[in-house]
Amino acid sequence: MRPRLPSPVQEVVDERFERYGVRLVLKRDDLIHPELIGNKWRKLAPGLAAAGGRTVVTFGGAYSNHLRATAAAGRLLGLRTVGVVRGHELRDRPLNDSLARCAADGMRLHFVERSVYRRKTEPGTLAAVLRDAGAGEDAYVVPEGGSNALAVRGCRALGEELTGVADVAAVACGTGGTLAGMAAGLAPGARALGVPVLKGGFLHREVEALQTAAFGGPAGDWSLDDRFHFGGYARTTPELDAFAADFEQRHGVPVERLYVAKVLYALVALAEEGAFRRGSTVAAVVTGRPFPEAPGR
Repeated sequence: MRPRLPSPVQEVVDERFERYGVRLVLKRDDLIHPELIGNKWRKLAPGLAAAGGRTVVTFGGAYSNHLRATAAAGRLLGLRTVGVVRGHELRDRPLNDSLARCAADGMRLHFVERSVYRRKTEPGTLAAVLRDAGAGEDAYVVPEGGSNALAVRGCRALGEELTGVADVAAVACGTGGTLAGMAAGLAPGARALGVPVLKGGFLHREVEALQTAAFGGPAGDWSLDDRFHFGGYARTTPELDAFAADFEQRHGVPVERLYVAKVLYALVALAEEGAFRRGSTVAAVVTGRPFPEAPGR
């Protein structure tokens, strides 16, 4: 199945925004492709084209949506894929549903110690990991989360598709690549908002570095709000779960908990704080949908 681009925009009528004179729309990137969902397609497609048939190696945790998307892309495109998984201890455990799906799609899983994983970008460590994983010296390496200059340029189209649609475009952020590209594609006067799903406050410099690599310097008007990570990556709370279930019931849209729920929750809170001017349109990018068997990245 070919990707559905541009992805549709869906207006939702929600009194939590209407009472402040704000219009909410959803950018349904979750409908781009049944297996390569949302920003994963936008980020992966340029890199996989650049791989030129070589083995693709990438990185992620035990519930990584990025690993799943890469494995699915490898199957669809006939590419050999290797997933380097954080956590050597997982090697001797039964595969969870997310990793089992990666394996079923043909991805070779290589588990590494967490201390090694933290050093994966160091040339010596990376070379050793590639050798131990049997990836081959000419393997094409895609970074964790898929965020590199090619991916950021691929995500610029997301901002371009929102031109004339939104005054503010918001997206949940893991590695920052989607925000970096989307901000560059927005029309002048529109701004991008990133809601990090990891705690630590480090993402600003990562987005800056990605934009520099992709565009040679800063691009677009963007900011981050670090208050809505709900404890960090892959963390949720009963409050967030209840919010997501309520949004699903109100609007009939499935809400993925680890990313999408957090950006929607943030937008409701910001509307209540008066962060959006009356008469403005806010777009929430739906970057994924719930997997029935496991959460992921």
